[in-house]
Amino acid sequence: MRADYDTLAKTIASLTEGETDEVALMATLACEVHHADSRFDWTGFYRVVAPELLKIGPYQGGHGCLQIPFSRGVCGAAARTGEVQLVADVDAFPGHIACASTTRSELVLPVWNGQGALIGVFDIDSDQPDAFTQEDADQLTAILAQVFGRL
Repeated sequence: MRADYDTLAKTIASLTEGETDEVALMATLACEVHHADSRFDWTGFYRVVAPELLKIGPYQGGHGCLQIPFSRGVCGAAARTGEVQLVADVDAFPGHIACASTTRSELVLPVWNGQGALIGVFDIDSDQPDAFTQEDADQLTAILAQVFGRL
């Protein structure tokens, strides 16, 4: 099953209306996005907790890495550059961190608050190669902006 982004955006907007707690918002998004698409094997947030350091936040799926420096991996690259990372083959990504041996492709999106500060990254892993499209990246970026842009 593929995500119906219009329905997903409306559901998330309804569930998160009026909520300002970052962790509560992250938990709700991780759950809703994870269950919206069968390609999504691991779905979750890494939070900026110190300069150049991400720590695991709310997620769905198997265990994740507990911390990731901005200098390492796909999540680190998204945090360091502020750019979406759309990786068709994680084994071909220099410095990829294998938090789960089943991950074949990955989509990582920077998460910004309303003041333009990076608060984390949203990481989606798939056990299928080349699972993600630019449409996934664009639609999820819009949902993240809608939810976290008001903080």
